[in-house]
Amino acid sequence: MKVTYHGHATVMVETGGKKILFDPFFTGNPKADVKAEDVRPDYILLTHGHGDHTADAVSIAKRTGATIVAVYELATLLGWRGARTHGVGLGGSYDMGGIKAKFTLAFHSSSLEDQEHRTLHYAGMPAGILLMAEGKTIYHAGDTALFSDMKVIGERHRPDLALLPIGDNFTMGPEDALLAAEWLKAKQVVPIHYNTFPLIAQDGDAFVAKLKERGIGGAALKPGESIEV
Repeated sequence: MKVTYHGHATVMVETGGKKILFDPFFTGNPKADVKAEDVRPDYILLTHGHGDHTADAVSIAKRTGATIVAVYELATLLGWRGARTHGVGLGGSYDMGGIKAKFTLAFHSSSLEDQEHRTLHYAGMPAGILLMAEGKTIYHAGDTALFSDMKVIGERHRPDLALLPIGDNFTMGPEDALLAAEWLKAKQVVPIHYNTFPLIAQDGDAFVAKLKERGIGGAALKPGESIEV
């Protein structure tokens, strides 16, 4: 499984002959290494409805025919905007031809902005996502605080790779993410959702060094860099 980081929380996974794109935020992302029109995923997985996770979801889905998989309310809203979608609930999963996406808890919020009418549209519960293929498991935590049920996720799934937010202010910071990595029993961790804007500035290399002190592998990928799982 090839995992490529595109900045913020945007990650592409290539497995089983398919491309799975998490939380596409290229347009307006100062750290993105490519443009939205440069990617051609087969599926788009969304953790929640905020613009820094959904910015390019509909445009990419319309252009490529990719299916957006998201919590039911968010999938419905994006379906009304013309995308092909599939809605799931927390604890549920979706089979993408031998590649399974299971939606888990996250503690955050989720809405779509309507700036013209100064309205926030409820987009269902936020989620983390377990992607399982080729006998491996990748856990994208989405935007979340630290929560104790990460221990359950670790006991049941022991992710080969965990993508954990470390930015603070909107999500957990590095110290909580270190504990999350331990609770998840993750073999490797890649920090996400940091350094995109000054408000979420963090030292990814320092975080990875502290992971290694705890016997956990990790890499602070730069946008465009990849690892094999």
